[in-house]
Amino acid sequence: MKKIIGAIACALLVAGSMAFAAPVELEMYYYKQENQEGLKKLVETYTAKTGVKISLLIVPNDADATMAARAAQGKLPDILQMQTYARVWEYAEKGYVLDLSKQPVMGKVLDSAKPAVSYNGKQYALPMDYAGIGIIYNKEIFAKYGVKAPTTARELERACATLKKNGVTPFAGLLAENWSAGHFITLIHTSLLVGENKIDVAKFKADMDAGKTSYGVVDTKKLFAALDFYRDNMDPKASEWGWNEQQAAFAKGEAAMMVQGLWSYGAAIGTNPKLDCGFIPYPVFNNAKLNKLYADIDSCFGVSAQSSKDKQTAALAFLDWLSTPEAQKIWIEDYKLVPAFKGANLSSMKQPYQDLLASVSKNGAYPWAFSSYPTTAFEDACKNGAQQYMFKKMDAPSVVKYVDTTWAAAVKK
Repeated sequence: MKKIIGAIACALLVAGSMAFAAPVELEMYYYKQENQEGLKKLVETYTAKTGVKISLLIVPNDADATMAARAAQGKLPDILQMQTYARVWEYAEKGYVLDLSKQPVMGKVLDSAKPAVSYNGKQYALPMDYAGIGIIYNKEIFAKYGVKAPTTARELERACATLKKNGVTPFAGLLAENWSAGHFITLIHTSLLVGENKIDVAKFKADMDAGKTSYGVVDTKKLFAALDFYRDNMDPKASEWGWNEQQAAFAKGEAAMMVQGLWSYGAAIGTNPKLDCGFIPYPVFNNAKLNKLYADIDSCFGVSAQSSKDKQTAALAFLDWLSTPEAQKIWIEDYKLVPAFKGANLSSMKQPYQDLLASVSKNGAYPWAFSSYPTTAFEDACKNGAQQYMFKKMDAPSVVKYVDTTWAAAVKK
């Protein structure tokens, strides 16, 4: 009897200590303020299921300085939302984040999403939202004039000719703001670089950094002919059009297509909810197999190498949960972003989002190479150079030289 009583007492003592054990608490840093309500729902759902509390820290501006200061103190947040490529490389090189390569959750990620979070052949973050830049097209206008969604450059030429013949502007332009032209020139450049030249973006960047190559390593005649074609199939007043004018022209059906990211689709249907759209790659080549969406991971989650082992374990468990159908449903319906997991169910999202993931899953994608360029090479040279070329104020060799010299100067700093 004494043994039984003693066993019961021990059991009660253990149960009591478990009941009063403090649950693990994590801190998560994020910068996407436009999606914070969706993130809050994800965290709240996970806490309700597991008891693991996650406090959210948003730093939308000057985040680099804030995180650098925290890192210097050895107090980085346990979970870090990062921009892909350059930021992941920096944090991996400095030892700020854990290597996630062997984590089971990475096996559920689309293969085409992994380069965005890789450094020296290892993955240091979990890719999350897939974003794509391509052609958003009006299905109703295409059907009215018997135009099929183009899969090759020649088909795009024929589609534009048919639309113009019927008084429809092919592309809603946006040239008054330089960022759209910057996206377009890098879209074409990366397609030529990877699809035609078979040069890996990482090698191209390394060679540019070392001064061993030029932005003109691709066929510049094809590169700038694509810019000419794009400009010539916009409204004549496109040089005066900014974001609002582009969205209005597309939403009203005055233009049949726009080369944009899916963030623009959201704005367009906000103006005209009845829009029936599709999303396809911009066809650079006449070989349809080479035409892929310019799509990549916009953000990712890493686990701090400065956190304690128990917090790292808890953070990894949260990342693993993000791949579950329950978490993906919240990500899609409340966060309203396309996840980077294989077999994600996008049935609740509009067709263009489904087109994005279906295309990437089937054909792969060309990476957002501009995310790995030195900041000034993209923000100044590519954007301004492409815009000035569209305005016919700068010729092709001058644009290439502009990018080369700006890149070289950035590397020397």
